[in-house]
Amino acid sequence: MATSASDFQPVGQHGDFRARLVRVAEALAVAAVISLPWSTTATGVLIVIWAITLIPTLDRPSLSRELSSVAGGAPVLLWALGAIGMLWADVSWGERIAGLSGFHKLLAVPLLLAQFRRGGNANWVILGLLVSCLGLLTVSWFLVLWPGLSWRGNGLGVPVKSYIFQSEVFALCALGLTAKALELWLKRRRLALGLILIAAVFLANVGYVATARTTLVVIVVLVLLLGWRQLGWKGALAASVAAGIVAGSIWASSPYLRERVAHAVTEANMSDAGNAGTPVGLRLGFWEKSLIFVSQAPLMGHGTGSIPKLFRDAAVPGAPPGTITANPHNQIFAVAIPLGLIGVAALLAMWIGHLALFRNALFCSDFVTWCGLMVVVENVVGGMFNSQLFDFTEGWLYVLGVGILGRARLAKQAQES
Repeated sequence: MATSASDFQPVGQHGDFRARLVRVAEALAVAAVISLPWSTTATGVLIVIWAITLIPTLDRPSLSRELSSVAGGAPVLLWALGAIGMLWADVSWGERIAGLSGFHKLLAVPLLLAQFRRGGNANWVILGLLVSCLGLLTVSWFLVLWPGLSWRGNGLGVPVKSYIFQSEVFALCALGLTAKALELWLKRRRLALGLILIAAVFLANVGYVATARTTLVVIVVLVLLLGWRQLGWKGALAASVAAGIVAGSIWASSPYLRERVAHAVTEANMSDAGNAGTPVGLRLGFWEKSLIFVSQAPLMGHGTGSIPKLFRDAAVPGAPPGTITANPHNQIFAVAIPLGLIGVAALLAMWIGHLALFRNALFCSDFVTWCGLMVVVENVVGGMFNSQLFDFTEGWLYVLGVGILGRARLAKQAQES
């Protein structure tokens, strides 16, 4: 049998090549995070290249270790349920495959956990996302302050993506910077003040430029957690007071914010009066129908890919197109309709497992842990109003955040013990 020169390659050279692949995979993961606020295409391409580069560097024991944990195994279990759920869906195979597409990103969680268990600097990931968001923030304010430009992006002050994701990621940046400023306050006060100023600019963009109402709920929850992290219940109370003062100031000076909140109340009242043609009214209608769909197949659901057909069949003849959807705008319903209570159990187990990764964030000053907790809490709270896990940008923010920050935190914890 013929042999090649590579068959006689020294083990050391093979090890060096593998080490280079590991470094490239880490750089690609950071690049994917940086691209996330800007380009869906770039993020998708980088993630594919990352997976191709990473998989040859992993070994079976490391993957088995992650899959046996709740944090790494629950996402794969949820994907597997989605794949099995295609078998009993009463729709075409094209719709079944399309329904499973939202689950695929969950397979990256154990890969990221295995990758960053070996090390990797999670701080570069956090810094990369912050710098990327600072660039987006600059362009956003530029569009607001120069309204005469011919290019307006995707809306007033929204250069790319959607105002929903922009406000969400800006809120995470603001609260992350605030947490870091509080850590540095006694040691480097000038730097802490600078971080607070940048956080205020992020928060101002949420309040004056692009406000997603879901983000307002997320901010309230994270502010309370940040206060508790600092001083327990006294800190939570102080944070509530401080947040109330800031919110009152923005409310008084931002007609845009008042309009967004007032419209939500008005739309809810219109929905109660029988007018479902508003965003809030449509969402309430989706939830009402979703409850009916879940009650019809509570244990195993209607099968993966069944959501669009169920809403089509339930639509009143002549109903507006907006009442027919493939998205129930609630993560639990988005899982319960196709997979039933079994799928919901897997989803909740995943959320609980990922929250457990960062549970020490409320009792220690580790910044990576706090950032990880913010990502999970944002997904859980946001999931009450949107199917974030199955959306591309929000879903990958969650997967990359949990995978990279979670394992980096555990690696650091192992070094300290």
